[in-house]
Amino acid sequence: MTSLSISGVIFPTKPNLAKPSSSSSTFHGVRLARMRPTRCPSLSSTRVASYSSPSPSVVVMSKTDEELKEIRTKSTEELNEEIVDLKGELFMLRLQRSARNEFKSSDFRLMRKRIARMLTVKRERELEEGINKRLSRKLDRKWKKSIVPRPPPSLKKLQEEEAAAEAKESA
Repeated sequence: MTSLSISGVIFPTKPNLAKPSSSSSTFHGVRLARMRPTRCPSLSSTRVASYSSPSPSVVVMSKTDEELKEIRTKSTEELNEEIVDLKGELFMLRLQRSARNEFKSSDFRLMRKRIARMLTVKRERELEEGINKRLSRKLDRKWKKSIVPRPPPSLKKLQEEEAAAEAKESA
């Protein structure tokens, strides 16, 4: 009969739960460690395996961190444009739902979260500029009034496909 000994396993310690002193987080991903079994030469006859700590460790970024990095690289005007486009896409999803067409229900949540991330980055930039809450809301109202209604990208794509199909039929 063989026995298994887990003697060399190193478990990560819990991080300090105190509030971070700076505004940026020190957490930059999940550290994955793969344990690999090694054989003990002195106990080879009884086939006891022990686990050694891994030599290389891999740091994996979460998708939201990657998305936030991508969002932060954009200018404020690009953010505003993308927010308008995403809100239009969200409206199109609502229309599909009300018309009982096929759609992915998970798209609602993903789109709302993406819009929220963009608005959060926009607000962070306002705070860096020293814009207070009251002025921010006033600027938001002004920005919303200045938005020119336009079809969302998915509707534009659909219209282009229909126009191409009509052109193909007529030719």
